[in-house]
Amino acid sequence: MLEVRGVTKIYNSGTVTEQCLFDNFSLTVSDGQFISIVGSNGSGKTSLLNIICGSIPVEAGDVLVGGESISKKKDYQRYASMGRVYQNPAAGTCPNLTMLENLSLADNKGKAFNLTRGINKSRVDFYRAQLRELGLGLEDKLHMRMGSLSGGQRQAVALLMATMTPLKFLILDEHTAALDPKTAEVIMELTDKVVREKHLTAMMVTHNLRSAVGYGDRVLMMNRGRVVLDRSGEEKRQTSVEELFEMFHKISMDCGE
Repeated sequence: MLEVRGVTKIYNSGTVTEQCLFDNFSLTVSDGQFISIVGSNGSGKTSLLNIICGSIPVEAGDVLVGGESISKKKDYQRYASMGRVYQNPAAGTCPNLTMLENLSLADNKGKAFNLTRGINKSRVDFYRAQLRELGLGLEDKLHMRMGSLSGGQRQAVALLMATMTPLKFLILDEHTAALDPKTAEVIMELTDKVVREKHLTAMMVTHNLRSAVGYGDRVLMMNRGRVVLDRSGEEKRQTSVEELFEMFHKISMDCGE
């Protein structure tokens, strides 16, 4: 179980642009949940992910995994049990390295970097099998540079790389936002398949209300650092895109946006 407990986050503290985004904010995520998080710009969606991952500091509060605080751990230490896929398909992969080299780097996550070859040839067939399951024909392109792949292909490989080693949590930061609708749907189907088959706890920030309703077993809507809607189970399954849109629109109007 992941807990965000009593977190306070202030941006630009002590300046005229000071903004308190989170004020004693708490959230609990049960093991195995797949949560979709929606909300307007500035609602705190991505900041919440960054706090969990250790990318930004907080003024107060704690983040716990299995009852143990991870707040004093560096972000690279937290990533030992977390995988993250970013909004930009260029992030999370090395464009000038081949797909094989990228997969090898991900495969060696958390291992000691000794003076040995970075590519283990005995793992090539494993990588091909993993890529074949994506259904994008990438298994025959291992020696292509990542930078030459399309955005959707790179995002699919980034998803595979993020979940290559055993994980507790998968963090998805608007990972389909830069893709066209058809490719975004392919990546969402792959995401759902990976989360279910690997029994991951996943948190997905998205602006796509249809994806928020159609995938996962819990949906949150955030506004100005607060959770204004939290539905799971049957209640979540009964939630429609139209209902989320109406609530989203009402919040935007109330905020003068």
